[in-house]
Amino acid sequence: MTKNTTQMAAWQHADAPTLRIAPAPIATPEGTEILIRNAAIAINPLDWLLQSGTSFPWLDMPTITGSDVAGVVAAIGPDVTRFAIGDRVLGQAVSTTVNKATEGAFQQFTIVAEHMASPIPDTVPFADAAVLPLGLGTAASGLFGETQLALAPQAPEGPAGVVLVWGGASSVGCNAIQLAATSGYEVFATASARNAAMLEDLGAAKVFDYASATLVQDLLATLQGRILVGALHATGNIVDCAEIVAGADGSSTIAATLPAPDGFRDDVTVGHIFGTALKDDAVGPLIYRDFLPDALAQGRYKAAPKPQIVGHGLEALQSALDLQKAGVSGAKIVVTLD
Repeated sequence: MTKNTTQMAAWQHADAPTLRIAPAPIATPEGTEILIRNAAIAINPLDWLLQSGTSFPWLDMPTITGSDVAGVVAAIGPDVTRFAIGDRVLGQAVSTTVNKATEGAFQQFTIVAEHMASPIPDTVPFADAAVLPLGLGTAASGLFGETQLALAPQAPEGPAGVVLVWGGASSVGCNAIQLAATSGYEVFATASARNAAMLEDLGAAKVFDYASATLVQDLLATLQGRILVGALHATGNIVDCAEIVAGADGSSTIAATLPAPDGFRDDVTVGHIFGTALKDDAVGPLIYRDFLPDALAQGRYKAAPKPQIVGHGLEALQSALDLQKAGVSGAKIVVTLD
């Protein structure tokens, strides 16, 4: 455990257009919590949305945001059994869900629940590991959550059903492709043509160019004779996605990272994925305890999309948020601390 009681953090103030670097206390982990000394932090759209007018009524400001961390365990709670001080780990931080600044990523030390963290092998750099948590958690909740697609973590025997991943080159999309393919499902994905090879390497059986004028017709034609078990909409045109789901045989459910527009079609069910839902259900332990540690150690799961390191230190976080807001494809913005 660090001997210091304070650290530096990047605070988000209400209606402030930029983060402010200022001291914050270093929390002592309780129960099954771990304290991570952060070596790399990844950026997600939520981080800049909170600077752009998005409001969570339960969230007290100022706070410390950020969801994706990788680093070294600095301290453990008295009930922790999976980790020891000095372990290399990644973790999904949930400050904006639980309204606790100590559980935000944008600081030197972050509290993370034991069942929302995974060890990482020495072969995986911290910057690579940091791209995973929120994208992985959101994809897992969408695929396996009881209120979403509710797929079995292992596909039933026989011909595998098809999972459609819309926006496959996004962070959520890359993880959804890998999780669905690893579980035994056939995966169709949409992406730009330049990212097709990356998605095939992650396990997508077929990748369709989202810019194609015949996208809907091509997907429906390829789905003929197959059963669609669900669609995960990470980003992109949800109207076209729904057209596919409505026209295919099988499930009429979409798990989406954003709510459906008001008055959306009634022949398709759209569930809004909460990326931290797995902290409160069986999906969290399923992914972070039972699946990811061995999958990373054995090279069966890849840190994707690749990190785009844009700076070092907490001072680099604001420019990283601005870059993410401008748009990123086939990569994830990362800031290193160590």
